[in-house]
Amino acid sequence: MRLAKRTSNLFRQRVRSTAPGLDVSGLDGVISIDLENLTADVQGMCTYEDLVAETLVHGLVPYVVPQLRTITLGGAVTGLGIESTSFRNGLPHESVIEMDVFTGAGQVVTATPTNEHADLFASFPNSYGSLGYATRLRIRLERVPAYVALRHVRFHEPEKLAAAIEQIVEDRAWEGIGVDGLDGVAFAPGEYYLTLATWSEHADAPPSDYTGTDIYFRSIQERAQHHGGVDVLTMHDYLWRWDTDWFWCSGAFGAQDPRIRRFWPRRWKRSDVYMKLLALDLRFGIADRLDRRAGRPARERVIQDIEVPVTRIAEFLDWFDAEIGMRPVWLCPLVSTGHWPTYPLEPGEVYVNAGFWGTVHVGPDRVDAPRNRAIEAKVHELDGHKSLYSDAFYDRETFELLYNVRNLTAVKERYDPDSRFKTLYAKAVSRA
Repeated sequence: MRLAKRTSNLFRQRVRSTAPGLDVSGLDGVISIDLENLTADVQGMCTYEDLVAETLVHGLVPYVVPQLRTITLGGAVTGLGIESTSFRNGLPHESVIEMDVFTGAGQVVTATPTNEHADLFASFPNSYGSLGYATRLRIRLERVPAYVALRHVRFHEPEKLAAAIEQIVEDRAWEGIGVDGLDGVAFAPGEYYLTLATWSEHADAPPSDYTGTDIYFRSIQERAQHHGGVDVLTMHDYLWRWDTDWFWCSGAFGAQDPRIRRFWPRRWKRSDVYMKLLALDLRFGIADRLDRRAGRPARERVIQDIEVPVTRIAEFLDWFDAEIGMRPVWLCPLVSTGHWPTYPLEPGEVYVNAGFWGTVHVGPDRVDAPRNRAIEAKVHELDGHKSLYSDAFYDRETFELLYNVRNLTAVKERYDPDSRFKTLYAKAVSRA
């Protein structure tokens, strides 16, 4: 079985299937918003773009809004999402109250943390469709004002960056000012920034617009150097600040070149457009052809999000600089609020997500994915985990240990007794 979806935010290279997919086009809306209890009932294939459009009208947003517009609510819960509110709200699945899941047995069951399907509820996050598909989810919402005030704070040493993260998570403030959103960027060794977001009812300056000629990620350095590190965005633009340029990856298509950008329509400055361009590149091997023509070594795709304890992030960044050398790197602190067997982070412990998306010239060794394998080994050594939205290369024994496959198998036997859905290992590592 597979879903017939118009968009995908997975980066795994999969075997192309000719089997018909499940038509989920009728599961893409917001069912209702409860303004008294601050919850929303949402269909599983509803994108966060459509969900936020409905909730912001009421001054509400989900606890965690992943960075890319076309991530679906069901996809974020079964596949993990993260954003700047994760240091206080955890991951998207941690604000789910209940969900309807279409199982491999052909049934739709309602799972909650305490009912007879609590095992499915707990094991669903990070299962990537190996247990079933969420058709409806009830999630918590929080109130937000119209604006977001930003402070970009620079650190020269990763150890001091880590210490600041720990302090902000503990105090929910920095230098006496409350912090509602927290993420950062490592631009180079010795150049690290944390962006501290504070919800605000009023704008102290005209809000910035990064859907035009200006580029958000570049503004972090520029404003830290020339504007006291401060900025203002509307809440809407803050939520989608990374989507406009796919973090910094739009540069691969020339969208950051001023000569091209001024003619690039605003409606095309969004992640799903870049994803389509990437698909064309992979289909026709455009980048590989250009590399061969220029005599450059073959590239290995290094597209990963990993989490390590905050006490190990400095070590990871130093290692990453020396062994991988890819910049920038996105940094997003998170604290898990519960026990989730398929992605077993320690509840209450501070982790830092490091996201890096690009290519590294490695030559003929590309077929063995040496950089990706080295990252997996290092993250494991540092007591971390990595998300499975992209390629994974773990041996089966290590994979089963990291993702608690014993529990996953027991739950799968209950809800998919005929193995209609592929296993998590088959999806994530075998690329089925």
